[in-house]
Amino acid sequence: MTFDIHNKVSIVALGGVHEIGKNMYVIECGEDIVVVDCGSKFPDESLLGIDVIVPDIAYLLENEERVRGLVVTHGHEDHIGGIPYIIKRLNMPIYATRLTLGLIKGKLKEHGLLGKTALHQIESNTRLLLGSLPLTFFSTNHSIPDCLGIAFHTPQGTIVHTGDFKFDLTPVNDQFADIHRMAELGTKGVLALLSESTNAEKPGFTPSERLVGEHILEAFAKATGKIFITTFASNVHRLQQIINAAVKTGRKTIFIGRSMVNVVDVASSLGYLSVPPNTIVEIEEAGKYKREELVFVCTGSQGEPMAALGRIASGNHRQVEVSPGDTVIFASSPIPGNERNVARIVDNLFARKATVIYGSGASTGMHVSGHASQEELKLMLTLFRPKYFIPIHGEYRMLHLHRLLAEAVGVDPGNIFIVNNGDVVDIVGSEAIQERKVPSGNTYVDGLGIGDVGNVVLRDRKVLAEDGILIIVLTLGKSDHKVIAGPDIVSRGFVFVKESEALMDDIYRLTLAEVDRLLQGNEKQAIQWSVYKQAIKEAVGKFLFAKTKRRPMILPIIIQV
Repeated sequence: MTFDIHNKVSIVALGGVHEIGKNMYVIECGEDIVVVDCGSKFPDESLLGIDVIVPDIAYLLENEERVRGLVVTHGHEDHIGGIPYIIKRLNMPIYATRLTLGLIKGKLKEHGLLGKTALHQIESNTRLLLGSLPLTFFSTNHSIPDCLGIAFHTPQGTIVHTGDFKFDLTPVNDQFADIHRMAELGTKGVLALLSESTNAEKPGFTPSERLVGEHILEAFAKATGKIFITTFASNVHRLQQIINAAVKTGRKTIFIGRSMVNVVDVASSLGYLSVPPNTIVEIEEAGKYKREELVFVCTGSQGEPMAALGRIASGNHRQVEVSPGDTVIFASSPIPGNERNVARIVDNLFARKATVIYGSGASTGMHVSGHASQEELKLMLTLFRPKYFIPIHGEYRMLHLHRLLAEAVGVDPGNIFIVNNGDVVDIVGSEAIQERKVPSGNTYVDGLGIGDVGNVVLRDRKVLAEDGILIIVLTLGKSDHKVIAGPDIVSRGFVFVKESEALMDDIYRLTLAEVDRLLQGNEKQAIQWSVYKQAIKEAVGKFLFAKTKRRPMILPIIIQV
């Protein structure tokens, strides 16, 4: 089916579907494209050498002249982490709330991009016109302040993107979710709702963040030595409650870890952290205080070995150490897949005779989720009463369960779309259809390179990591093509040459025999070096697999003199 671009609205998923991280969605209306969020996610162990993953923006680059701006729902990494990498390729104005904008500025400054793109501050009562597309906003609760949902008022009807949310009726910072505004939008009619699905597996309601503060204060009051506490650096509400507990128990607070320090600097400078005078001290001043007067707030809640808590637990931190009787608190729950890393750090802490409070947040009382559980997801659906529903931000099982919740509150099963990254839902005449795809996927960031590491490079890295490399260097005469020197054989990560002399001798003889075979009858013809390299590679590869059952990367190098 073809559509008139001037008479349709399209919802495009470029990231954040069937995954947790690198959120990016696109709303198209006529000639206008508005991007929602630009997140990143961290690689798993299979992506060797990759620093971070961001969305593939090939589709946006193809339609660059139609892109009106990037609207950001909140300041978590999976929603803002990709911005500096994407802005280098597609510069567009950015619209975000005060705290979110402060965190984005820090990222742009780090990449030398501050001042090179237009930054606009918005609030929950802002009315925005991007191209010819009107946008309004509504406040939501999450584990970071200044979170917004977005309403796109298109000619076909209103499309709502919730952002990440929960319904916390007693928020730590008194930023209440604007339920009245949501209900007002629902009463006027919502054509399509995009709602996050992270906690679609969890029944009931997500507890209030205030409960965590009570448990943290109780643990601080019982602790006798130093206190180490780790949480997500961006959880400003949790940081505030840690500061409050430290003040009430007469302790000074020290923040450790680059991301933690950055968030505290931004949040406190903008007034999102209330810090009494002389509460926070620098790590260099720790020696001035007694053990029972200090609280160290560390990065590393997910068991990252190089984060602050990981280095402290292994005894590799230059300025801080855990002593017997100190208390370590995990004010977090492990993200699925990180359990083993967290367990390793917990073991190290116990070995240092620390008291460790760890485990799921529900069991320790030290963590509550920032995401809506099933009853809150149903409440959001009931408030907006959408004609069409697209569950977003979650693994497939979460999207599927969110679909069932939508059906339970009355959404027509035929009007629910579970999309993949790259899928497009087109709406014409208030009727939706899903039959198109656009380019999508992952862009890998490795050092300063953005998108220059693809599947071939990753495959080579995997081979190098698993089986190593064998380099064969030959020097041939330019006129007679005879072997002048070599073959010299270099092994890295395959076998230790001095302990495998017989194998090296076999490779030496095999290479010479292969060169002789190739040169037979070709002494006076131009040599196609690529053919010779491939022949050596194949012959040696077959021999090594037969001998060792390994497949190292084989790199023949031919030099003419």
